[in-house]
Amino acid sequence: MKKISKLYPVFIAFLAISLGVFAYVSEIPFLDIMELKTIDLRFKSRGSIEPGSNIVLAVIDEKSIAKEGKWIWPRSKMADLVNKLSDKGARVIAFDIGFFEPDEKRILQVINSIQSEAEHINIHNKRFEQYLENLKSKSDNDKLLADAILDSKARVVLGYFFHMNPEESGHFDEKDMRIHQKNIRDSKYKLVRYSSGNAYNAPLIEVNMPQSNIEVVSKATNYSGYFNMIPDSDGVVRWMPGVLKFNNNLYAPLSLITAGAYLNEPLSFKIAEYGVAKLQLGELSIPADALGRVLINYRGGEKTFPHIPVTDILKDNIPENVFKDKIVLVGATAAGIYDLRVTPFENIFPGLEIHANFVDSILSNDFLFYPAWAPLFDITAIIAAGLLIAIALSRTGVITGALSAMTLFIGYILLCQYMFSEKGYMLNLVYPLLVMVLAYVSITAYKYLFEAKQKRFVKNAFSTYLAPSVVKQIIDSPEKLVLGGEQRVITAFFSDVQGFTSISESLTPHELVELLNEFLTEMTDIILNNEGTVDKFEGDAIIAFFGAPNYLDNQAEVACKSCIEMQKRLAELRTKWKESNKPELKMRIGLCTGSAVVGNMGSKNRMDYTMMGDTVNIAARLEGVNKIYGIYTLISETTYRESGNKIMAREIDSINVVGKKKPVTIYQLLGYAEDVDERINKTIENYTTGLYAYRNQDWEKAGSFFKAALELTPDDGPSKAMLLRCDEYKITPPPEDWDGSFTMKTK
Repeated sequence: MKKISKLYPVFIAFLAISLGVFAYVSEIPFLDIMELKTIDLRFKSRGSIEPGSNIVLAVIDEKSIAKEGKWIWPRSKMADLVNKLSDKGARVIAFDIGFFEPDEKRILQVINSIQSEAEHINIHNKRFEQYLENLKSKSDNDKLLADAILDSKARVVLGYFFHMNPEESGHFDEKDMRIHQKNIRDSKYKLVRYSSGNAYNAPLIEVNMPQSNIEVVSKATNYSGYFNMIPDSDGVVRWMPGVLKFNNNLYAPLSLITAGAYLNEPLSFKIAEYGVAKLQLGELSIPADALGRVLINYRGGEKTFPHIPVTDILKDNIPENVFKDKIVLVGATAAGIYDLRVTPFENIFPGLEIHANFVDSILSNDFLFYPAWAPLFDITAIIAAGLLIAIALSRTGVITGALSAMTLFIGYILLCQYMFSEKGYMLNLVYPLLVMVLAYVSITAYKYLFEAKQKRFVKNAFSTYLAPSVVKQIIDSPEKLVLGGEQRVITAFFSDVQGFTSISESLTPHELVELLNEFLTEMTDIILNNEGTVDKFEGDAIIAFFGAPNYLDNQAEVACKSCIEMQKRLAELRTKWKESNKPELKMRIGLCTGSAVVGNMGSKNRMDYTMMGDTVNIAARLEGVNKIYGIYTLISETTYRESGNKIMAREIDSINVVGKKKPVTIYQLLGYAEDVDERINKTIENYTTGLYAYRNQDWEKAGSFFKAALELTPDDGPSKAMLLRCDEYKITPPPEDWDGSFTMKTK
C-alpha cells in the first residue's frame, strides 16, 4: 500500500489528463473561446511586423468626404479614380466596395425625353442630335466607370458579397439568381480537383445568394471576388474564408483574386472527402483548414499599411511613383460608412485593411497555420503536462513543487509563443495549461487534505501465509528452519492482475480487499491442489514455484496444468463478477523451468522460504512480456520442452530480456489439445510461417502471414504485435548481425 500511496499523484495526473484529452476532443465552447483569446495575446506579444511595400490603400476617409461630398459618390468620380490610378502605374486596383445598383440617371432620362419629343414633332438636326448623343454618353456614369475599367492598364478586381442566410435573399427570384451568378463567373475557381466521388460532397461553407455588381460594370473586367468575412464565436476576425460554395460552384475571396491578379498566377484547389486538402496560388501552397479557411497573419494595428485619401489622388496631390507596380486596395475608412471589424490587435478595424493583411501574407509567403502534427503535439503536451506536474510534486516539497509547476506553466507559454512568432505554428495553449492547473491543485489537495488521513490497508496481509507442504516439512524437520538454501530444478511462477492500479482506484478499501481475497483464494487453491508452493503475495501478484520443497517428477506439466486451470477458473469468476457489477480481473502469468536456489532466506528473526536465481528472473520477466504481445500466459522454452504432449503451446518469439545475455525463446500456453479448434490451428500455422519469414527478414511475406492469422483471429495479439514490428523494420531494419531476437527495453 505504501507503493500505491506514492503512485497516487500519478493516478490523479492521469485523471486530469483524461479530462484534458476529453475536453480537447469534445471542443468545449468556453475553453475554445479561451484558446482563441490566447491567439490574440500571442499577436500582441509578438507585436507588429513590417509589411511588404507592394500594397497601398486608397481610402475614402473623412478628408475625402469633406472635399468630394457626401458618400455615395457618382460613378464618374470612381471612373476618374480608376483612370488616375491606372495612369500612375498601379498594377492591380481592387475595390472593397460594390456597385450594386445603377447610378443616378435623371439627366439621361431628360435627354431621352428631348430625343423622343424631337422625333415626335419631326425635328431633325444632325448637329443637335450628335450633341445630345455626346451629352448622353458623358452622363451615363455606369458606362463611364465600365469604360474606365475596360481601358485601364491596371487589372481591376471588383468586390461583391454573398448573402449568408436565406432570409437575406428571399426577394430574389430564379432570374435574379442567374444574372448575379453570371456577373461573378470570374470569381470561380477554375482548377478544382476532387480526390474521389465522395469529395464532391465534402463539407464546405455554403452560402445562399450573391449580390453582384451591375452587369455593365461586371462585364468590364475578368476579376472579381467576394469580401465576406466570418468572425469566430467571440466576434473576432481571425480567418479568411478561402472558398465559399454556391450552387455547386466554388468561389474565391477578393484578397486571393487580388494576389492572383498581381502575381499573374492561377488559383487551384484539391478537395478530399473531409474537405479542402490543398489550396494553391501558382506554385505557392496556402495553408487552409478542411473548410478552406486561412488564418490571417495580421501585421499590426490600423494604418500598418499606407493610407492615401482618394481626394488627394483625384486632385493629383500625391508624390510620383507611389502607385507604381503596386496593389491599390480601394475602400472606405471614414467613421459611419465602413464595416467595423474586431481583430486581435484592435476592436475597431476597417475591413479594407484586413484584406491588405491577407494579401501581404500571401505575397510574403508568411502564414500562420496549424501544422499536420499539431493534434498529436497537443495531445502529447496534455499528457506530458499532467505527468511532469505529478513527478515534480511527488518528489518535492511545497515551495519547490510550486516553483517547478510555475516553471512548467511559464515554459510552455513561452514555447507556444516562440513557435507562433518564429515559425508561424499554432499550437494549443489552453488545454495543456488547464491540465497543469488541475493536476497541481488536485495533487496538492490530496497531499495536504487527504493523504495524512489515509491508513495503510491490508499491509503484509499474507506475509505469514505458507503452503501446507512447506509447513509439513518444517514440522517433520524443524532443523530446516534455519537460514540457507539448496540448488534445485523448479518451475517458477509469477502472475499479476492486468490494470490492477486503475481497478483499485474505483473501489473502496473494503471492496478491494473483498475482491482481492476471493481472487487470491481461488488462484492459490489451484496452486496448492497441484502441490505448488506459494512464495509470497505482492498486492495482487502471486509468486509461487513447483518442485520444492517437495519433489515433482513432472513439475513443468503440473505448472502448465495449474495455469490452464487458473485461467479457466478466472473466466468463470469474471462472469460472476460481471453479474455483480464488479471489476472483471484478468491475470498475466510467466513460467520458467530451470535451476534455482530455494530455501529459507532473510534474517535470524525473520525468514521466508523463497527462491532465487536466473530461472526466477526469467519467469518474472515473462509475466511482463505478455503485455507486448497482448496475451496472458507465457512459458519459457525449457518449460515447453518438459511439459509433455498433452499441453498445447505455440512459439511466439525469441527475446533478449533485461539481465540475460542469450535470447530466450518464448511460447504462449494455449491449453490442452481439446481446447484448440481448427481455426486456432490455422491461425498458429499462419503465425509460425510468418515468424519464419520474419526471422529471415522477409518483412512483406511475414506481414502477409500475420495478416492471414488476423483474418482468422482478429484479436490475436501476437500477430498484431509482429505485424507492427514488420512495418517498423521496413523503415528501420535491424543491424546486419541480427539473430532474429527482439530486445526488451524494460523489465
